Amino acid sequence: MEQIHTVGRRKTSVVRLFLREGSGTFIINGRDYKEYLQNEVLVLKVNQPFELTGVDISPYSIYVNAQGGGINGQAEAIRLAISKALCELNPEFRTILKKAGFLTRDSREVERKKYGHKKARKSFQFSKR
Repeated sequence: MEQIHTVGRRKTSVVRLFLREGSGTFIINGRDYKEYLQNEVLVLKVNQPFELTGVDISPYSIYVNAQGGGINGQAEAIRLAISKALCELNPEFRTILKKAGFLTRDSREVERKKYGHKKARKSFQFSKR
């Protein structure tokens, strides 16, 4: 195995992930992943594919470039990219990850604001007279 490259997307976040043989480092945008994500819930989200498949991170090095969106969207995009990389590593993981819903791209995005409205759907108060 030389290197596995995958892409994950969520909302406006785009993540490129590189998985290669190494010493167990997990780096997002030049920082350790626990330092970058800060929140325990987001760290758990990112680690879910590894826990579900039972893969140990220590023989691999993971490098991530995350752009756009907020930290939650980036974390979910990283989870998708990790799941895709694990499927390339071992095709048997596909059924496990598919059942958990980790291989599906969540396509929900923010609806744009319309003119004449306060927000995307909320209107100003209507007065007939």
